[in-house]
Amino acid sequence: MTELFEVWVYLAEQPLLWLTLTLVCYAAAHALFKAANGFALLNPVLIAVILLVGILALTNTTYEQYFAGAQFVHFLLGPATVALAVPLYSHAQQLRRLWLPLSIALIAGSTTAIVAALVLGTGLGLEREIILSLLPKSATTPVAMGVAERVGGIPSLTAVFVILTGITGAIVGVPLLRLLGERKASTKGFAVGVAAHGIATASAFQHSERAGAYAGLGMGLNAALTALLVPALLWLFTLF
Repeated sequence: MTELFEVWVYLAEQPLLWLTLTLVCYAAAHALFKAANGFALLNPVLIAVILLVGILALTNTTYEQYFAGAQFVHFLLGPATVALAVPLYSHAQQLRRLWLPLSIALIAGSTTAIVAALVLGTGLGLEREIILSLLPKSATTPVAMGVAERVGGIPSLTAVFVILTGITGAIVGVPLLRLLGERKASTKGFAVGVAAHGIATASAFQHSERAGAYAGLGMGLNAALTALLVPALLWLFTLF
């Protein structure tokens, strides 16, 4: 047992340990997801997060220590987001024809997400800082954290809300829309992209490239609109 502890202490000092464990956890979670024929509750991101949190808890590792070793994954979020433009380009003609319904859906979805968080948070008696941290939960993490900081929220708490929103959207988004009778991949993809950003977008790609492309579009547009709407809606609500 002592020897095992000494080996762990040595490995914990290596810069690639947490990056390797992150990739291993996701690979194992993805294999489980495939083996279960894409069962929604076994979403790879959810399972990988559970595995990593368990490892961090068992080894008494702080988030700062983990992030120092796994920050390359965080760096890749930028290029991965930009790469979403590739499938969008292949659907450019269809997007031009659908600009009006997409615009209406974007405004409706983004506004609903913010107002619902504001009303529910107020109704449940949450502290103001928590409510402000919750408002941009449907935007992608960097944008949501920036918006939360700007309006007086807690960026680190916002990051947690964003991740929970994304995982929830990835698990129930497409299956729920299918249950409601929606069959168009573009509609399902755009809806989950607006509601649950990058994690749900990755899930949409598992259904089809078309769904993923529209999810990426919804994610990007909602991030920009959320940055404008949150301060505006907060100002509007103070008038009543």
